[in-house]
Amino acid sequence: MLTVSVRLRSGSVRVVRGDGARATGVGRVRLGGGAAADVDDWDTGMDDDEASAVMKAVARQVKLWREAAGLTQTELGAAIGYGEETVSSVERGRRIPRPEFLDRTDEVTGAGGKVAALKADVAAIKYPKKVRDLKKLEAESVELCAYNNSVIHGLLQTDDYAHAVIGNRQPPFPQNEIERRVAGRMDRQGIISTTTGLPVLSFVQCEATLRRCTGGRMVLRKQLERLLEVGQLSNVSIQVLPLSREENAGLEGPFQLLRLKDGSTIGHNESQLASRVISNPKELQILELRYGMIRAQALTPRESLAFIEKVRGET
Repeated sequence: MLTVSVRLRSGSVRVVRGDGARATGVGRVRLGGGAAADVDDWDTGMDDDEASAVMKAVARQVKLWREAAGLTQTELGAAIGYGEETVSSVERGRRIPRPEFLDRTDEVTGAGGKVAALKADVAAIKYPKKVRDLKKLEAESVELCAYNNSVIHGLLQTDDYAHAVIGNRQPPFPQNEIERRVAGRMDRQGIISTTTGLPVLSFVQCEATLRRCTGGRMVLRKQLERLLEVGQLSNVSIQVLPLSREENAGLEGPFQLLRLKDGSTIGHNESQLASRVISNPKELQILELRYGMIRAQALTPRESLAFIEKVRGET
């Protein structure tokens, strides 16, 4: 077992790194059990002011406590199971540290919980800003109405389907960014709950989204099973707009409406390169009218579940 001795203010401390610890790349140390201790998949966008502010605070505290303990970046990294470059990146505000990084740093530097307490701030910014903003809006909603003609709505997606959707993006995201975005999407699904009955969720999916083989046949089949499962919840309505319909009020693309607890309504629309929140009353009136027409043109919820079951059998 490899050990590393580091000198703290109180004297010398011997810290265990783990059996057969070995370096596996910049910013990463792999322990003998095979688990990678890294923070490469927690990058924060430079245009994210909220995340940048938190990262500056985290970087300052980590550096202050490390220096107060009399440790170099190399010594701290060795003591907590991370590479020197990872410690440097965190202290420069370039990486968002994992909870374990903060816990181990707190213990090794004798911070008495002050560094570990930063985990709550880090958790609040670990997903992309767009995901965080959308989750806040969804959490304030009493009703959400959504139409989609390209993919299954994010709140209904399985993990594998979400990986396929986000992984299809061009130019492609790095794998660590795909994982980060999928995790954010799965986290948003917490609002689908039978305990509170709120929000009330209404989804209309174009038939094309049920047949498009995103991720392959097995991924699509599991996704259809997920729709059948969620469609049984009392606060969830899933409808299908068949391709055979001659009328389709949703040809201009996907959108959603969120009715908030304060009585107001906002819209949300995503295009190729932008995510837009809509609050203009005239635009909201158009979207509300459009969604009403789309629901009227779609199959009823009961007919839709039977239709999804039929498509699942054909997949």
